[in-house]
Amino acid sequence: MWSALTGDTPPLALPPLPIAHAALDSRDIRPGDMFVALAGSNTDGHAYIGAALTNGAQAIICEERGRALAQNAGAIVVDCTRGRWALDATLPAAYQPGAPIAYIVDDSVLALQKVGAFQRVHRTQPALRVIGVTGSVGKTSTKELTANVLRQRYVTHASPGNLNSEQGLPLALMGLNVTHERAVLEMGMYGLGEIERLCLLARPSIGVVTNVGPVHLSRLGTIERIAQAKSELVRALPGVDDGGVAILNWDDERVRAMATLTAANVFRIGLTPDADLWADEIEGMGMEGVRFRFHYRTPGKDKVESLHVKVPLMGRHSVHTALCAAAVGLVDGLSWAEIVAGLQTMAGQLRLVAVRGINDSTLIDDTYNASPASTIAALNLLADISPAAGGRRVAVLGDMRELGSYETEGHKLVGRRAADVLDVLVTVGELGASIGEEARAAGFPVANLYIMATHEDAIDLLRRIIHADDLVLVKGSRAVGMDVIVAEIAAGANLSAGESVNG
Repeated sequence: MWSALTGDTPPLALPPLPIAHAALDSRDIRPGDMFVALAGSNTDGHAYIGAALTNGAQAIICEERGRALAQNAGAIVVDCTRGRWALDATLPAAYQPGAPIAYIVDDSVLALQKVGAFQRVHRTQPALRVIGVTGSVGKTSTKELTANVLRQRYVTHASPGNLNSEQGLPLALMGLNVTHERAVLEMGMYGLGEIERLCLLARPSIGVVTNVGPVHLSRLGTIERIAQAKSELVRALPGVDDGGVAILNWDDERVRAMATLTAANVFRIGLTPDADLWADEIEGMGMEGVRFRFHYRTPGKDKVESLHVKVPLMGRHSVHTALCAAAVGLVDGLSWAEIVAGLQTMAGQLRLVAVRGINDSTLIDDTYNASPASTIAALNLLADISPAAGGRRVAVLGDMRELGSYETEGHKLVGRRAADVLDVLVTVGELGASIGEEARAAGFPVANLYIMATHEDAIDLLRRIIHADDLVLVKGSRAVGMDVIVAEIAAGANLSAGESVNG
């Protein structure tokens, strides 16, 4: 830890301190873990140093304001801000073997990044190959499915959940060890330069760009700047001679333009024969997955291999996810048998969950985040699914945030598609209302349209109007409580005394 934080040889008195897991939330700390105290937008992690030590933290990274809190909770303080600590330095007389250690640093975020980079460079095998995944939509599903494919041959690490930020990716790097042969890491951003920084930490040799869309437009201003930010991944890749490969969605014009920005070999995926790996004959099978045909143009040959596959991913948009994962497998030398086996797992469908809803309905939970592209994709999935006799296609759609100048048009696009697909539309929030208004303007029946101000109002309504065999999609920003709606209308949700789901 000392070497990672200071770049110096650790003092002889400082005992080796293996850390199996690190967390930013004191509630996630288990005995032996490391807690990193960061200042968030709503709270400061330094206030929870005592709680982390109570939960068994073996190490703490914190800034100066956490010194007294750590000492008062029984930790030994090691100051990493004052230059080199002599090799013959001694620990305090009160130190007992196994006592937790608090490392004082100038900047907790930078310190976390140093520890993650140290793990990546010095605690992994030299042959480790890192695959970076970025894009406006579909990063996590692509990361998970790609890791599933690579696991058919290699010991593979994937960033847990959505640890894809300047704070999250170092935590993902800390999960690496010398047994890993491949690592698939998700890379997100809120501004220019962030993905470049993540690439410096992770050192990917393969980069996957899924798409460019108006997500975080309120932060970056224009979609061109979003494309610029995403292109930092392909710019950071090594050249062709050093094994660099950029896997690009050739159906997205902004991603396609990145081919000129990288020194790596370009591997094109898409839905047209212009790509190196493409798909056609796509058939959405609703809850049973999607069927399509792969075509692969072997490098340096005129031969095209074709293969019919069925994968348990919901929605036609999932074909691009499968193409990205298969492309990584092909680039890394896997056989088609291994690739297809990796595509068969449901782990890549983490964000879209179908569960039993109240009144014997089927609830499709897609509330992780929301953008116009992902919401329209979810509506397209609903269009592919035929409800049982008497059932209806119902969508509960909420605000889509951070769209900036695209806010009005993005919500209108969703409203127009909703009018084509749905039997019943419920909107939540001020921005969600514009979805409903656009659907009404497109001819959606007023009797089947419900514009609700809050998620509480929507829950009360849904408990009254959901019928048996309805398919109910819930999609929108968690900022307006869409995840709460899912929890309350899932089968078995607790109802207030005397309340009836049948209204």
